[in-house]
Amino acid sequence: MANFGWAYVDCDEITGDHSGSFGPAYSLQFVTESGGARTTGSIHLTFRTGSPTQLMGATLMLTGTLAVSGTISASHYEIHNIATIDSTGSTYFGNSNDDRHIRTGSLTVLSKSGGLSKYILSASNPEGRVWVRGFGGNYKNVSSSPYWALKDDYIMGVSNANDTTIYLPSASLLLAGATLIIKDQVASRPPSNNRVRISASSTPGGFQVDNSSHYTLQDPMGSITLYSNGSHWFVV
Repeated sequence: MANFGWAYVDCDEITGDHSGSFGPAYSLQFVTESGGARTTGSIHLTFRTGSPTQLMGATLMLTGTLAVSGTISASHYEIHNIATIDSTGSTYFGNSNDDRHIRTGSLTVLSKSGGLSKYILSASNPEGRVWVRGFGGNYKNVSSSPYWALKDDYIMGVSNANDTTIYLPSASLLLAGATLIIKDQVASRPPSNNRVRISASSTPGGFQVDNSSHYTLQDPMGSITLYSNGSHWFVV
């Protein structure tokens, strides 16, 4: 029986450490155009464990463009410096009351019917105006007295047939430009002294309605519109 010793086979394609893999540290390997047993890596596509850097562990880093033909699924998605967003379907923004969504430019809300688009709301930045096709405000039926108006009240319809007092919220709470509408919905109030009184005397701060502590609707079915200058209420 023949005896064999050792043999060394030199492969010209494999050099260096004889692993067949090249590229910088942490780079992901890919097969080059020449194919074969060679793989290489790029500094533009790396996988960092986080230990030698300040990055979180298990971080994949890409410098360049990523083209995805399928779906991206992520538990946390953060985007910076976006110029254009084109989306279909439902979208949700924010998850707490202190979230702020700020945009620069104009805003248009459309409805689609029969292939045609009609604006519901249009806010134009150049003109500084907002147009709405139809407007609805929060309505409150005032059926008892006294009633303390809330900061989100807008239209208050008084259905209480007896003497009714409405206490306004602080003008500073609703800020300058806030408006309120109060309407007496009762056609006939039996005694003549049964009226709707709008009072500013209940809340501390010394604010007034047309430089008075209160304002009274004298006529049945009367109405007033109020606006705030940030300190007091005024009747339009």
